[in-house]
Amino acid sequence: MPDALRSRLASGDVVITAEISPPRGADPAAIGAAAGPLRGRVDAVNVTDGPGGSARMSSLAGSVLALAAGVEPVMQLTCRDRNRIALQADLLGAAALGIRNVLLMTGDHPRSGDHPQARPVFDLDGVQLVRAARGMRDHGRLLSGRALASAPGWLIGAAADPSAPVARLAVKVAAGAEFVQTQYVFDVPRFARWLTEVRALGLDQRCAILAGVGPVRSIRALEHLMAGLPGVQIPAALDRRLRGVPAGQVAAEGLRICADTIQQLLQLPGVRGVHLMTPGAEHRIPEILDQAGLCHAH
Repeated sequence: MPDALRSRLASGDVVITAEISPPRGADPAAIGAAAGPLRGRVDAVNVTDGPGGSARMSSLAGSVLALAAGVEPVMQLTCRDRNRIALQADLLGAAALGIRNVLLMTGDHPRSGDHPQARPVFDLDGVQLVRAARGMRDHGRLLSGRALASAPGWLIGAAADPSAPVARLAVKVAAGAEFVQTQYVFDVPRFARWLTEVRALGLDQRCAILAGVGPVRSIRALEHLMAGLPGVQIPAALDRRLRGVPAGQVAAEGLRICADTIQQLLQLPGVRGVHLMTPGAEHRIPEILDQAGLCHAH
């Protein structure tokens, strides 16, 4: 159904979103293959925009293909590669092509990706882009002040880092973010303390908080996360649990931990839902949802 994510958020029911990365190639079927298993299981699917500073099919093209595959997309758009003219042009193009949800971010620096010699743009940052999108939608005006012939109607989202001060989330909400998807949450008590501050400012009443979750599929992945992925904390108990099973069972244990984490997060006041990130393993998302007891279709 059109605007499924907006309708689910308005209903007060648990919201489930997930994430897929466009392919490193031009095969349109790749998007359908990644998004297909999620149809009917999630409310919307994020299509990432050059994740990790890597060159892939554009998020706009991927979002259009996801829509054609029967999955409502959330088009991610980063400030890394475009100036304000191109950003606004892509936002208008997305609206014209039926993309109803956008997630606006500053973006990863190119030095972390597969083209470290690329020149970053960062004409705007994520907060400024959220503010620009709200102005285009609510006031029908570009950043230049010029009027639009017709205003777009997206649902506007942003990313949130629960290890950062809550004031950063407050700025994004004030700019116009209507929902946020957080960085991976592994330390639920720590996240709960952040949520207490979020609720104290009333931000959960103005913006839907979707907690980011994902399975740790190997000890190598665990060590990568522990090495310092920004905003991610790995509790000692989780580290011991994963290292305490045979190597061949780490992936299955990681799925169980992810499902357990979802159940805990959905009990926290202020959490509207979860956002699943499983790079390269989107087909495991239905299994995680089943283990978490979220078996109803969306």
